[in-house]
Amino acid sequence: MLRALEAIIAESKNIVFFGGAGVSTESGIPDFRSVDGLYHQTYDYPPETILSHTFWEQNPEEFYRFYRNKMIVRGAKPNAAHLRLAKLEREGKLKAVVTQNIDGLHQAAGSQKVYELHGSVLRNYCVRCGKFYDVEFIANSTGVPRCTDCGGIVKPDVVLYEECLDESTMAGAVAAIRRADTLIIGGTSLVVYPAAGLIRYFQGRHLVVINMQPTGADRSADLCIAKPIGQVLSEDIDLDAADTV
Repeated sequence: MLRALEAIIAESKNIVFFGGAGVSTESGIPDFRSVDGLYHQTYDYPPETILSHTFWEQNPEEFYRFYRNKMIVRGAKPNAAHLRLAKLEREGKLKAVVTQNIDGLHQAAGSQKVYELHGSVLRNYCVRCGKFYDVEFIANSTGVPRCTDCGGIVKPDVVLYEECLDESTMAGAVAAIRRADTLIIGGTSLVVYPAAGLIRYFQGRHLVVINMQPTGADRSADLCIAKPIGQVLSEDIDLDAADTV
């Protein structure tokens, strides 16, 4: 299967990658939807509730406690998948990355054209005056972070539940997917909407799914690979050995 993927990549001229949390977990960033005992001992609400606009407004102290502990991961580095995608872009094959992740690792790996559907933890702004703050400002703050100029709340530039996705980002992602001759879906089970609905705009030749669990796109895909995406996209892998596994 990996040899078939490399054959598709070789013949493609306009690849778009659509990725989710599984791309970042291999860099040590946990999927906040995963359930663990520590989480249940620490928080009184499910993450989908905490990461909502209503909760941010009504319970800001608890929101920022969760956000600092769970959403900001220090020291994370791009993995083999991020690096391969950046290389494909430099080679002129990959035209865009459309990501549901908010960690900025695609850009850290060197990708230039990245549509961040859900925003980024690296960007934060004052809701009153618009002053920009980096991720360290939020990470090093306590309680509800306040603007040093006007005292307004500093909010992460992350799309919370109940909030709309950025229109220009969505439009760019749709246009890129429409033009693609190959769409590679990786590290996402395609359950988060409206982001997952973008793949319906794909009209190209090859659809590839790389995900450990089944997805709603599997039936339409030319190729489905149920292996870790960093392993699949790694340039160091032995194709003969991998395809016998």
